Amino acid sequence: MALIEIRDLVKKFDAQTVLAGINLDVSEGDVKVVMGPSGCGKSTLLRCINRLVEPCSGTIHIRGNDITGIDVDVRALRQSIGFVFQQFALYRHLTVLDNVTLGLRKLRGMRRAEAEVKALHELARLDMAEHRDKYPAHISGGQKQRVALARALAMDPTVVVLDEPTSALDPVMSREVAQLIDRLHRENVTMLCVTHDLVLAGAIADRVTFLDQGIIRAEDTIAHLSNNHQDEQIRAFFGHKETPR
Repeated sequence: MALIEIRDLVKKFDAQTVLAGINLDVSEGDVKVVMGPSGCGKSTLLRCINRLVEPCSGTIHIRGNDITGIDVDVRALRQSIGFVFQQFALYRHLTVLDNVTLGLRKLRGMRRAEAEVKALHELARLDMAEHRDKYPAHISGGQKQRVALARALAMDPTVVVLDEPTSALDPVMSREVAQLIDRLHRENVTMLCVTHDLVLAGAIADRVTFLDQGIIRAEDTIAHLSNNHQDEQIRAFFGHKETPR
């Protein structure tokens, strides 16, 4: 059984169908990468998993438990899913350390001293402990991404969900994030990542899932999707250029 099992997931916004019957599995310790053009439903899929968006039909099971029912404790569910947002979502008025301890104190009820020990462990894990007293405005984009990851990891989540983790970063910082995700993968952290970044996708996963117009149209290596897939649109998305005649 997969850690996360998504079956026949449908989401509509008024008359617009954004997800049209998604079936997707994420295994324990895996890094699952979902790619697709803008507006294809990638971020909506992530938001359905932690119930920021309510699906219209279908099921999502995490460790065998259906998390889409009306009796689900959504607050507890969200604590078990480490969500790393596209623009980091750090509190500007809080230091790096306070950003990471906030959830531990407010949601887990930890005392400040206990929360700080846990937070500093995660910051050190991501090479950010020395920046503990800085504010988000005084650290780089790549460092903000590390703080956002540390905040997610501090809650000991079942899965870490990353929404376009390199979209706000330059190429150097993007490579650093790829290396960081790869390191967490080696530490057996389960991750689900949506991205448009082919370099990142190729660096962190052997295979990618291609989502388009609300459906999963392919799952394979980037090389195969670029060069050998029968669908010309999919080949074009992954960078294949037809030879001029």
